[in-house]
Amino acid sequence: MKTSHRRALKTACAATMAAGMLAFGVSAASAHVHVDPDDPAAGGYTHLTLNVPNESPTAKTDKLEVSLPTDTPFNSVSVKPIEGWKAELITSTLPKPVTIAGATVTKAVTSVVWTADAAHQIGQDEYQAFSLSVGVLPDAGTTITLPATQTYTDGAVVKWDEKTVQGQPEPEHPAPSFVTTASDSAAQTAPTSSPSATPAPSAAASTTSSDAGSTAGWFGLAAGLIGLAAGVTALVRTRSTKAK
Repeated sequence: MKTSHRRALKTACAATMAAGMLAFGVSAASAHVHVDPDDPAAGGYTHLTLNVPNESPTAKTDKLEVSLPTDTPFNSVSVKPIEGWKAELITSTLPKPVTIAGATVTKAVTSVVWTADAAHQIGQDEYQAFSLSVGVLPDAGTTITLPATQTYTDGAVVKWDEKTVQGQPEPEHPAPSFVTTASDSAAQTAPTSSPSATPAPSAAASTTSSDAGSTAGWFGLAAGLIGLAAGVTALVRTRSTKAK
């Protein structure tokens, strides 16, 4: 086998292995419980989709509890119905009052619990999407963390509550989270100012220019008259001299 063919074969093998590792990494990452907001703009409302995979080889998932923030609580929480799953909103007193949209809030929905009937539990190689509508979202740049507790039919409990630190390896059970973005109104592009036009001369400047022009004209007229008088005088003198 020629050297060029060997190199091509090695390159192809390496690319295949890299693609396989990438696919495995994507598959592994997608196995986590995670949340996807449809519009995380601050000051608005968003639909949250929590994707929950079943990771047990023998048991099924029959319960999910998601905790909502208490430092930046939502003043509105609603659940999208799922066939075979009962949803319960848990309202609690907040650690301290919070002002939302100009109103003081002392109680809010702090968790949502879904429980499945026997026919709709999440089995092996399956996942379930849980949807929430929440708002009002806090200021842009706020990290909203939604710790989740997943319960299996064999009694096993998995807590998805570990904090993800940027620049460090992802923990085994990261908490679902997302970051709010700029509000829709702030995101609109501000009108660009047009290049400044050359300013028109002011009235005072125009008057000054006009006066200056008039003055110069008068000086010119006076000079012309003086020259004319001098010429006439010289002509008269010349004729008088010739007459003698």
